Amino acid sequence: MSESTDPGMGPAQRCGLVAIVGKPNVGKSTLLNALVGQKISITSRKAQTTRHRITGMRTVGATQFVFVDTPGFQTRHGNALNRSLNKTVLGAVGDVDLVLFVVEAGQFNQADERVLKLLAEGVPVLLIANKLDTVHRRAEIAPWLQEMQQRHPFAEIVPMAAKNAKDIERLFGICEKYLPEQPWWYAEDELTDRSEKFMAGEMVREKLFRLTGDELPYTSTVVIDKFEEEAPQKKGQKRLVRIAATIVVERDGHKAMVIGDKGERIKRIGTEARVELEKLMDAKVFLELWVKVRSGWADDEARVRSFGYE
Repeated sequence: MSESTDPGMGPAQRCGLVAIVGKPNVGKSTLLNALVGQKISITSRKAQTTRHRITGMRTVGATQFVFVDTPGFQTRHGNALNRSLNKTVLGAVGDVDLVLFVVEAGQFNQADERVLKLLAEGVPVLLIANKLDTVHRRAEIAPWLQEMQQRHPFAEIVPMAAKNAKDIERLFGICEKYLPEQPWWYAEDELTDRSEKFMAGEMVREKLFRLTGDELPYTSTVVIDKFEEEAPQKKGQKRLVRIAATIVVERDGHKAMVIGDKGERIKRIGTEARVELEKLMDAKVFLELWVKVRSGWADDEARVRSFGYE
């Protein structure tokens, strides 16, 4: 019974965990940002930019959706970083109320198949056929949808485009009924349980990958060395946040690439990250960036842990 029996009260509160899974680069982070209504997960065209389980919340009507964004499951490399990422995916899909399995509409390959095999039985799975806006001939989608329904007993199939606001609204309506009736876990206006310090590292990492293109290996990472807040001096002023971050790369050539000609690229990475962080934190931000070479860190379990991966 989803409606309350007391006529003076509205519908009963619902709240639950929704995991967003899929192979790298199918649009999971874009979908999470659209569902939360603000950018909390980094998006870039580079495969494998999400490395942590980011939780975003959105409260719509009487229902609170708590989203878990998982890294795209890595099937190519077996290094320490990828083993840690894959453990995160398995941990995330085991304890949720609903799974959104994201694929590109009209496509399904071995990498998608591997992710599908990870899904626990007993948890309802919605097939999100994303990027529908890029499909030129809609007639070809129907046989594909039938084929997908034979691959897995999906609770529902939702063709959509994460960039379309109406599709996002419809998705909330579809997901709602799968979440249990229980009180909300977070305040109505909360968007993420990640700290601002964590978000700062993610934002620098996004700009790093956006502005270096495909040349920079994804084993590059960002470590926040300093995160200090100062209260506003006068009424009406914003607080001040001072951040120092180190971009860790594998080789000297990568370091030169990040710094760019006369330091132009690192300056741009810093400026773009600062502008977004000021918006996200509603604060004045000072951001200092450094670049260090640490070869082989992604293969070193202890160092992977020291850089904040599980």
